[in-house]
Amino acid sequence: MTVNEFFELFLDELRSNQHLTSYYKFLENPASFEFRKSYVTQRLHYILDHLPSTEAAIWDCGCGYGTTAIFLALNGYKVHGTTLEFYFKHIPERLKYWSQFGDVSGFTYSYENLFDSPPAPASYDHVIIQDTLHHLEPLQDALRIFHSALKPAGNLIIVEENGGNVVQNLKLYLRRGNKRIIEIYDEQLQKNILLGNENIRDLATWRRELAKQHLHIYPADVQYIRLFPPFMFKDGNSQQLMAREGRLWRSNSLLKENLFFGLNFVAGKAK
Repeated sequence: MTVNEFFELFLDELRSNQHLTSYYKFLENPASFEFRKSYVTQRLHYILDHLPSTEAAIWDCGCGYGTTAIFLALNGYKVHGTTLEFYFKHIPERLKYWSQFGDVSGFTYSYENLFDSPPAPASYDHVIIQDTLHHLEPLQDALRIFHSALKPAGNLIIVEENGGNVVQNLKLYLRRGNKRIIEIYDEQLQKNILLGNENIRDLATWRRELAKQHLHIYPADVQYIRLFPPFMFKDGNSQQLMAREGRLWRSNSLLKENLFFGLNFVAGKAK
């Protein structure tokens, strides 16, 4: 199933499942639809492009509602997702919907805190960490677990917000100040856990943090996405705008580090 085919069916799901619409806001404002769609589809393409074999063992850490894992399962991948909070109880309904369009049995999931039940050593070829790495605290403990869970040639596929984005940093500061780590109570785990409070970082900071656990970011796989504002996205021009963004971040370091919103990268064990 292609990304575009999946997205169209995803929109149909949103129309029939109100539990998802407060998180996935595609139906909220027609003026920002193409803008939001471009961001989501670019990220799905990025993840799919970095999974060369459907035989690989994949862990989707922080899978949330399971959207990415469902897409991968429909394309023949076997993915185990772990998640916390309210997302978990909505996954069975989603799988019932998506089973109409293909085999989703490759997606398994569990309610788990990775610090309580880390995977066995060398058990995964790929770990997908989408909108999750900035939530994991203590960060170095999480990275140590990822390093252990990876097979020797395995990698982390990381999809994040760009912590160097000056506009997003200002928004987050106004919302939470400098309180970058908080403690919350998890009802199902019956205990307090630490949570990164939208603790996003720029690429240079991620590189330093990963290096402490002997994980290396591959320069050729770094990608910045989303620069242009919503009003520039109109029917039929999304591909051209995304291509322009691709040229700009590759040629202008000031723009990519300070104004691009999304940051994708791959990291593996340092040799």
